[in-house]
Amino acid sequence: MPSKPEILDYEPIFRSGARHKSELDAQNEKWSSSEKIFFENEVSTPASATGEQAPHNTLLFTDRTNWVRPQGHTITFCALFLFTVILYLRPYEFFPALSSLTSMAFYTGLITLIIYAITQFTIEGNLTTRTREINLVLLLGVAALLSMPLAVSPGEAWDTFTELLLKEILIFIVIVNVVRTERRLYWLLVLALVISVYLSFNAIQDYRLGNFKLGRIEDNTFRIGGAIKGLFANSNDLALHLVTMVPIAVGLAFIKRGGLRKFLYLGAAFLMVAGIVVTFSRGGFLALAAVAFFLVRKLGRNQRATSTAGFVLAVVIFFAVAPGDYAGRLTTIFDTASDLTGSASQRNQILKRSIAVTLRYPVFGVGIGNFHYKSFQELGTHNAYTQIGSEMGIAAMVVYIMFLVYPFKRLTELEKQTEQDKDQRLYYYLAIGLKGSLLAYMVASFFAAVAYQWYIYYLVGYAIAARRIYVSRTQRELSGAADQTLPLRPAELRTTG
Repeated sequence: MPSKPEILDYEPIFRSGARHKSELDAQNEKWSSSEKIFFENEVSTPASATGEQAPHNTLLFTDRTNWVRPQGHTITFCALFLFTVILYLRPYEFFPALSSLTSMAFYTGLITLIIYAITQFTIEGNLTTRTREINLVLLLGVAALLSMPLAVSPGEAWDTFTELLLKEILIFIVIVNVVRTERRLYWLLVLALVISVYLSFNAIQDYRLGNFKLGRIEDNTFRIGGAIKGLFANSNDLALHLVTMVPIAVGLAFIKRGGLRKFLYLGAAFLMVAGIVVTFSRGGFLALAAVAFFLVRKLGRNQRATSTAGFVLAVVIFFAVAPGDYAGRLTTIFDTASDLTGSASQRNQILKRSIAVTLRYPVFGVGIGNFHYKSFQELGTHNAYTQIGSEMGIAAMVVYIMFLVYPFKRLTELEKQTEQDKDQRLYYYLAIGLKGSLLAYMVASFFAAVAYQWYIYYLVGYAIAARRIYVSRTQRELSGAADQTLPLRPAELRTTG
């Protein structure tokens, strides 16, 4: 039965004739070396229609990046979006009628996975694509399993794996395979920003009204907590989330041409900065400083002197309007003795202890979720890197670092490739915004044991989706141009069915 013309949207067809090959080679000459590197890293080189191996420098398009159905997984995405809403907002905290449904995120996630598995296998014949990040996160899961037999408490290790890390790994795989259009990525980013604005507004209000939710009476130290519990209950975790959202808001502001939208996104970014300040999180401040410098260098690259002067002025204004005791809080970063609460020196000791445990148990660690047995006062590592190293071994820590660095590197390639093309401003500024988010997480997570939390798995998922959507879109555009030059014959159309 002849295939429908729409099959061209599923899988581009390339013929092995000399005329077609020469036109492809001519097209490739138009690409810069960085573009070729980007595509060769992202796209495998398949055999041609006649079974001959294509040249390595020929940019052929495969299902590895050009999805069989770019619009596939619509129902899965709806389920993923609903799961994300429940994960972030925890509606049973807002509506008393839902108070007994505290497991709704689990069941929604389970339904999402079932829909995803059926749909993915139906339309692509596999359970997942195999990007390097997916391979790395699977290796992280294997490391967690290997750490269990020799764990201090194997039962607790298993509970930590199934209740935390396994869920993140599975949903991460769903994000990578399902977020395959610009609209889907945009809606996930907007959802995260809306929730961040809500959290920031409430954090500022709580600080203004003295509604402190965390602290110790004996030290006379009180800090605000998140308006939503779970991921945002702790002030440091709240600051970590907000600082990863700031560069995304800035990136979207530069993408949008309308004045109102720019105002909304930049206003959201400033509100989140204020929310970070009132958390009094030292890690959040260091991450914010790193992100601010990064964005100034990237967005002001054509006017370095002006942008640098503006950055200095912004820093002065920042400390001028910050709460009076905020600067004193920051000085404890470098002078732990000045911290009357003792938290700075305590975290310094825990960091040293976690490094020592990592070196003492370098192969499999002490077991995922088991560091507190080797700590003092049952405290965690307060550091995502040593959390992985001490609980799963040095090799696992290297894998985790690669999981952070590799998408950052690929976004850099995307940024360079789209830098001079005004028609690709969406991907250029999106790449900068997502790089800023990853950078913020790298810095802030040095002061928080969040390796098994959702933050980074969503961020890396966004980064992969952005580059794969760009590659898939570019492939379809190029293949469409080739198809217009060399129209398909009916016999060749039938071979695609």
